[in-house]
Amino acid sequence: MADIRIDTADGIATITLTRPEKKNSITDPMYAALADAVDAFAIDPAVRVALIAGEGPDFCAGNDISMFAAAAGGDPAVSMANVRRFLAAISTFPKPLVAAVTGRAIGIGTTMLLHCDLVYLAEDTALLMPFVDLGLVPEAGSSRLLPARIGHARAFALFALGEPVSGADAVVLGLGNAALPAAEVLPAALAAARKLTAKPSAALIATKALMRDADGTRAAIDTDTAAFVERLTSPEAAAAFAAFAARKA
Repeated sequence: MADIRIDTADGIATITLTRPEKKNSITDPMYAALADAVDAFAIDPAVRVALIAGEGPDFCAGNDISMFAAAAGGDPAVSMANVRRFLAAISTFPKPLVAAVTGRAIGIGTTMLLHCDLVYLAEDTALLMPFVDLGLVPEAGSSRLLPARIGHARAFALFALGEPVSGADAVVLGLGNAALPAAEVLPAALAAARKLTAKPSAALIATKALMRDADGTRAAIDTDTAAFVERLTSPEAAAAFAAFAARKA
C-alpha cells in the first residue's frame, strides 16, 4: 500500500504513515489509501477502534510539496479529490479514532487531530499550521473547528503567526489528552485504544455521534476546501511554492 501500513489486532486497526525519510508528508496516493482504509474500518465489525501514527520520529509534515506543484499546473479541484475523500472519511468515522503524535505535525498533520477523539502527544512535538505563510487558508474544517476548541484569539494566532505549539502546550490548550516522553506516546495511545475496545461499541458510537456536529463539520470542510482550492492558484501561493522549491534545491 502507498506508504502506509495497516495492522489489525484485537479490535484495533492501526494506520501508520510509512514515509519517514520525508517526515511522513502525504502524497496523493497516500490520501487515496488512507481514505480507503478509514472507509473500510468504518463498516468492518471486527474493528472497534482506529489509531493513526507515524513511522520514525515525525508524525506528519503535511502535504507533499509535489501536490501543490500539481495543483498549480493543472486543475486544483482534481488534485484535491483524494484529499476530499480522506477528510470525508476521517470526519465521519463513526468509531473512536485515536492519534499518537511525535515530532513534527504540520498542516494536515495538525488539523486532522481535530477529527480524532483521543490524542496523545510527545512533550516536544511541534504542531504547526503555516497556511498563511504559504499564501493559503486553513483546511479540514479547522477554520471553524479550531476556534470552537480553543477560542478565536488563540486560533487566529496559530493560523496567522504560524508559530509552533509544543505537545505540552497543546494539551493545555485542549488539543490533546496527554503529553508524554516520545517513547511513551504510542504505548499510551494503544493502551487507551484497548480500553475502548472493552466498552460497549454501540454506546461509544452513539456517544461520539451525539458529541459531534456532523452537518456543521461537513459544511466547514466544504467551505475551507473551496477557499483552499481558490488560493492554490493565487500569486501569493505561487511565490511561496517557488521560494520553498528554491530552498529545497
